[in-house]
Amino acid sequence: MLSIGEFSKICEVSTKTLRYYDEIGLIHPDEINPENGYRYYSIRQLKKMLLINRLKSYHFSLEEIKAILELEEDQSDEKLCSALNRKRREIQEKLNAFEYTLKQMSNDILNSEKGIPIMSYLDNIEVQLVETQPMNIFYMRQMMSSDDYIAGYGKYFSRLYDKIATEKLTMLGTPMTIYHSPEYNPAGNDTEFAIWVEETVKGTRDLPGGLCAKSVVQGSYSELTSVYAKLREWVENEGYELVKSPYEVYVTDPKQSTVPEDMVTEVYFPVKKK
Repeated sequence: MLSIGEFSKICEVSTKTLRYYDEIGLIHPDEINPENGYRYYSIRQLKKMLLINRLKSYHFSLEEIKAILELEEDQSDEKLCSALNRKRREIQEKLNAFEYTLKQMSNDILNSEKGIPIMSYLDNIEVQLVETQPMNIFYMRQMMSSDDYIAGYGKYFSRLYDKIATEKLTMLGTPMTIYHSPEYNPAGNDTEFAIWVEETVKGTRDLPGGLCAKSVVQGSYSELTSVYAKLREWVENEGYELVKSPYEVYVTDPKQSTVPEDMVTEVYFPVKKK
């Protein structure tokens, strides 16, 4: 048996953290002395603690790690492999985003050295006035926090694709998101995930067509705030006003495109003349 101090030293985990892991049911001491409360861990628990450390280094949450540790033995290998693959994709997406940010920073530094204002890129965002056609959309509507967006896009679009396949619906367009909240709230925003389909069934609704200010973005979704600002400025300067919720159409499917430079998104502001 190892004292909590020895166990802590070998695994490089503080005794405070070990006590917390015990509280949340992640790893319990093998023995607690009833007289003095001293905690002891067995040699065989070193392997479990090292696995916890390894999964933490892969950016699994403690909740995710606990779920993995609680798997039945006959499921553990398959489930762990699936979880590792999912986490690897998440990390790769973050790496791609960081690479895009570094490239953007390098361009800003280069432009600044040439005396070009850092925000001059806004002048290169093009806005068109277009007439859109009505669409019959298959949709799901959720309150989404800012932390939920990345995972949520995949989850809710996947559900829509599954239902479309089950009901054998005909897709006429790529995924789209409609933002209904009147203001941004980090705690939750009224977000509608939708795909244009041919058939009218339960779960579909009509999205009216009409006049829209439109911009196309090629690049990271982080660029969309700039496009929204440009569109809002254009709407005001050209004497229009917003009449419905803005929406985005993902020309490249968020599930398929992981490299930011390959992402193409259309942004629509439904408008009318003042």
